[in-house]
Amino acid sequence: MMKFGIIGTGMIADFHAKAIGAMEHGTLHSCFNPKPEKAEAFARKHKIPLHHHSLEAFLANPELEIVTIATPSGAHLDPALAALQAGKHVICEKPIEVTPERIDLMIATAATNQVVLAAILNRRFPHPAVTHLKTAVDTGRFGTLTLVEASIKWFRDQAYYDSAAWRGSWALDGGGALMNQSIHFIDQLLFTVGPVKRLSASSACLAHEKIEVEDTAIALLEFENGARGVIQGSTACYSSTGHPAEINLCGSKGSAFLADEAFKVWDFLEAADIDSHIHATLMRHSEKAGLGANDPAAINFTGHQRNFEEVVDAIFEGRTPTTNAHEARKAVALICAIYQSAQNQGQWIELS
Repeated sequence: MMKFGIIGTGMIADFHAKAIGAMEHGTLHSCFNPKPEKAEAFARKHKIPLHHHSLEAFLANPELEIVTIATPSGAHLDPALAALQAGKHVICEKPIEVTPERIDLMIATAATNQVVLAAILNRRFPHPAVTHLKTAVDTGRFGTLTLVEASIKWFRDQAYYDSAAWRGSWALDGGGALMNQSIHFIDQLLFTVGPVKRLSASSACLAHEKIEVEDTAIALLEFENGARGVIQGSTACYSSTGHPAEINLCGSKGSAFLADEAFKVWDFLEAADIDSHIHATLMRHSEKAGLGANDPAAINFTGHQRNFEEVVDAIFEGRTPTTNAHEARKAVALICAIYQSAQNQGQWIELS
């Protein structure tokens, strides 16, 4: 039974606490917030035995084994480094940090202290559809991949950005609709299709006030395998129910369109045994509301739970977690390259 401690006491920390509480091989040990009243209230809410407002005291407890970090995105570095240097395994909420350089420092510190550094890539876990999609790519069922797309047409009202000073800032949010909301689906796209060779992008803040970052962005991609692709992400696409986020892959021998956790299209020139199972269990037969598309609190914690369980299993088995920091770095590096291109009038950026 691995003992977890949580840094942070906001909405994302609630997801972490619920997910850890549901685990078979994990238990809530402690939490930290520099404000004593917030640390105490969070501990009471989630029945956590210990709460601290001193980071040093929190990390000094020898029983504490894994620290999860649920602070604003651009405030992951310092607590992560402190925890890693204290010999604790660390799991950071997405994005693991907001620049590749910061992530590299975290990776080096984890290696020096021989502990695990992992990230929350929870959209890989809640449903087997992503696994089936990747397997279809890896086994060549698409033939030559031609057009691929990540489409995240979500909505956040102005009150969302006004609810905390860090929201919509470069320093602590690290970006807008791409870095905050779209990153999980960008991760899915890279996970299934592979690395990007070069890109050109455009971004803007079209529908919100008093934020520094984009609420709408689009990028044209050329992948190393030759496929062409598009990423479009926004928090300015109103829908009464919320549009599902989509990962759409097309090739010379097949097409598959994934909307949140189910397929809108699963169609291949050459049939396989798995197809009947997918058509029976993993197809989207109605226009469901998008998961988290309009309300971030509507996302369930199942993906977080499985993400935590994967890290615990990896520690027990002495292997690298599938959600390791190197994996988490890929989406951040791509998003930062998109921002660089957008800030330079769509200049093509070479990634490899």
